[in-house]
Amino acid sequence: MTIDRLDVSYGDMWGSHEGPTHPDPIPSALAARRHAAGMSYAVLLSSRERPLGMVERWPRGRWRVYLFDDASRRAQMIDFEPFGTDRLLASRNTPLTEGDRETLTVEGLSCPAPDFGDWQVFAPFLAQQGHEPAVTVVLNDVSVHEGAGPLRPTNIERLFVPGPRDTPDGPAVVELGDAGPLRITSGRLAVSDPGWVAGPRTVAVPPGEYPVTLSLLRATHEIRVAAAKVTFSDAPTHAWEMTLRPDEDPELLGEGEFYGVGVDTGTVAFMDATRTVDEEGLDEDVFLPLSSVDRPSVELPGTETEPNLIAFSAGWGDGSYPVWTGRTEDGQAACVVVDFRLYPADQEMETPGGTGPSPA
Repeated sequence: MTIDRLDVSYGDMWGSHEGPTHPDPIPSALAARRHAAGMSYAVLLSSRERPLGMVERWPRGRWRVYLFDDASRRAQMIDFEPFGTDRLLASRNTPLTEGDRETLTVEGLSCPAPDFGDWQVFAPFLAQQGHEPAVTVVLNDVSVHEGAGPLRPTNIERLFVPGPRDTPDGPAVVELGDAGPLRITSGRLAVSDPGWVAGPRTVAVPPGEYPVTLSLLRATHEIRVAAAKVTFSDAPTHAWEMTLRPDEDPELLGEGEFYGVGVDTGTVAFMDATRTVDEEGLDEDVFLPLSSVDRPSVELPGTETEPNLIAFSAGWGDGSYPVWTGRTEDGQAACVVVDFRLYPADQEMETPGGTGPSPA
C-alpha cells in the first residue's frame, strides 16, 4: 500500500511503553516549544489509525526512529547521530522482533536534520517495514488541544481551613499544626528533601523568624501532612505562583504538570538557603522521630553559625510535589506552601446545612 498521507501526533518519550498510541499525548504547540528548548519528545506517524513510525527527539541533536509492523508492533529501531550541520547519519539499525536480533546494515541510511514539523524526512524509512511512501506525503496534525496548561494554584488557602474532607481513601478531617518558628538569616528560604539539599527551590524573603503551619489530614488510625506553609507577612495573598528554579520554564509543561520539590526520603524541609545538613545524622535526628501517629514534624535546632531547619513528612511519601509562593499586592512573598495533594484543594467544604464536600 502506498502512503500519501500521515497523521502526526505528539507525546512524551515512550520509554518501555509498547502500545500503538501515546501514553502521554501533548499538543503540537508544546512539542514545538520543547523542540526549541532542546528537550525530548516523541512524534507518532500514523495512517488510517495504524501506527507506522515513531520518531523520538533526543538531546544533543540525536534522533531515534521506531518502525511498526502490520500488527502495530515496534519491529525496528534506527538511531541517528548529527552529521555535519544539517544531516543525520544512522549509527544503528536494530530489529526488535523475536528471533532476529542481529543489527542490520546502516550503510546509506541518512536524511536531513529536520526542523520542527519536517517529518517527511523520515517517511522513506517506512518502506523498511513494507509501508511504501508516495513521492509526496501530506502531513495532518491530529495532536491534542492545548488544554488548560500547567497545574494551577487553585484555592491553596483552603488547604489550611480546618474541617471535614473527602479523600480517595474515605472521609478525614483537616487540623492545623504548629511546627514552630523558622529562622531565616540569609534572606533566602530553601525548600528541599533534607537528604538531598543540593539545588533546592528558593524564595527571597526578609531575614527573621517565621511560623510554620501544617495542614494535617487525620483519618481513623493515622495523620498525614497534607500541606505545609511558612508565613512571612500578615498581608493577604494577592496572587500565587509556581516556585521555579532559574532554568525552569512553565511554558514547557503539559496540562496539569508542574515543577516541584523532589522527595526521595519521604520528607521535606523548610530551611535557610545557607543551612547545611549532616546526612549521617538524619536517621536519628529526623527520619526516626517522625511518626504518622503523633509526630508529623521535627526541628533540627540551629547552631552558632547556622539557622534551624524544620522537616515534615511528605504526604504519602516519595514523589514530586508543587511548591507555591503567595505574593502580596506589591509583589513581596507572603508565604510559601508545599501541597502534598492528598485531596483536591478546590473541593467544597462542608458548612452547617450544606450538602457536604464535593470534589470539583
